[in-house]
Amino acid sequence: MPSAAHLLLSHNSTPYRDPLTSLDWGALDTRDYWLPPQALSICGLPEFATLNDAVKRRLSQYEFINVLLCGLWLESVFIVRLGRALAGDLGAAERAWLLHEIREEAGHSLMFLKLIESSALPLPERIWRGPRLADACARALPATGPLFWLAAAIGEDIPDKFNRYVRQHGGGDVNPVIREVCTLHIVDEARHIAYAREQLEIRLAHAGALRRRALAAALDLLLRQFALRFYFPPAGFYELAGLTRGAWWRRAARANPQRREFVRERLAPTVRMLRQYGLRVSTF
Repeated sequence: MPSAAHLLLSHNSTPYRDPLTSLDWGALDTRDYWLPPQALSICGLPEFATLNDAVKRRLSQYEFINVLLCGLWLESVFIVRLGRALAGDLGAAERAWLLHEIREEAGHSLMFLKLIESSALPLPERIWRGPRLADACARALPATGPLFWLAAAIGEDIPDKFNRYVRQHGGGDVNPVIREVCTLHIVDEARHIAYAREQLEIRLAHAGALRRRALAAALDLLLRQFALRFYFPPAGFYELAGLTRGAWWRRAARANPQRREFVRERLAPTVRMLRQYGLRVSTF
């Protein structure tokens, strides 16, 4: 019997909306902000007020590229794991679901790559890398276990909440292509989040209090590592934006009370979701 999530994805994913052909790439402009200024990692620091608008705009573009690179890393993990699942003994509805999701995840990755390419902003090779522990766990954890689906749920949910913030607070300051990228991602990810949560609930159904405490401890580490990579770009990104001493700026961003509160607010819905499953994780 196909699940409601299988039917929902298959119904809403047909016809498929290809982001490469549906977005107006000519409207992408580096003279615009790509994130609201208040969403920048160093907003709230005394030094931030002294920066000229050109540096703030460029930093908004590199911080959004950091989000895209996180997305590319996540999508690559999901595509590999979903592709492996196709080799299993699946019903037609579940197989269709997985193929739809792979197509959408691949479309997101192509969209991210196209945006980075269209920006023509310098991006040195190997300046960004995925969080090592989270990457190793996501690729090695058995998809039949709850920890993998916990990692999948937070990997989908954290970018979703950030995209919703950009859509809500971008206004006329944020480039329209960026807002449309966020919107398209939100629409697709709503179905992916529903599926991840369905799989998670199945695997947590018989987990006792002791098992849930152990899962929460492991998840707390994964959540913190991913949030640090997602919300605090590499030191080199500050330098690419025109700031000297990139490592200093990244340390200042991590210690920035306003940024830490911003991250806690964005993570709060994910933390509440996890606590509904009896998983007590910290709030960053």
